[in-house]
Amino acid sequence: MNLAEFFQKQSHKHDEGKPRLSLVPAGIIEAVGIIRTYGTNKYGDPDGWIYVEPARYKDALMRHLVEWLRDESSVDPESGYLHLWHMACNIAFLIEFQKMED
Repeated sequence: MNLAEFFQKQSHKHDEGKPRLSLVPAGIIEAVGIIRTYGTNKYGDPDGWIYVEPARYKDALMRHLVEWLRDESSVDPESGYLHLWHMACNIAFLIEFQKMED
């Protein structure tokens, strides 16, 4: 039996309508992971972000956005990482806060 025949004989996977997370560009996953690692090393608690007011992430997002708009290749002077990566992480936090409210 070849691989195609093997998969045809498998039972159906009920994943219709579910998001295809494999379509998410690896770069954004890596960027958020790098910034999360940096933040965890800096603050010591990987879950500490949950206890910060969302407005502070909005402000941080806007600060990084302004710097990125001035120079798309600029890096945050404290972390040494791209402002765009910090923006992605701030957006991820804000999305999670919104999901918590739903």
